[in-house]
Amino acid sequence: MSTKYVVMIQCDIAHKRCSGFACTKAFYEKEKMFKNYECDVKYISFTCGGCCGKGIAAKLEHFGKKSRKAYGINKDDVVIHLSSCMVTDNHHYDRCPHVDYIKSIILKKGYKNIVEKTYVSKNANRKREEGIYNCY
Repeated sequence: MSTKYVVMIQCDIAHKRCSGFACTKAFYEKEKMFKNYECDVKYISFTCGGCCGKGIAAKLEHFGKKSRKAYGINKDDVVIHLSSCMVTDNHHYDRCPHVDYIKSIILKKGYKNIVEKTYVSKNANRKREEGIYNCY
């Protein structure tokens, strides 16, 4: 598979206080979770749409139509990253209780390439090691 587009899905609640800067920076600087992507891979981020995440269906439908028309992108060319604010215990909140449901929507929409995590800070890793944050 040749990745042509990376989609980052961020928690809608966390997005009210977080711009997604660290995750986006990690993508463009090809750090950690994004280290294996080529420089010409396109990137977009949007939120889950709010609890319970059902709004992601319409957003993925819209994205799919637009990316196919504009760039000839197929769903198999897309990797969807569920942001760290959704899938880990962190300074925003604990892991989203709807992650499995959101994943099922993504799969139902035909996107098979799902990765959990985007950017994870050194401080968050330290707190997991100290038992302050839960590990999943």
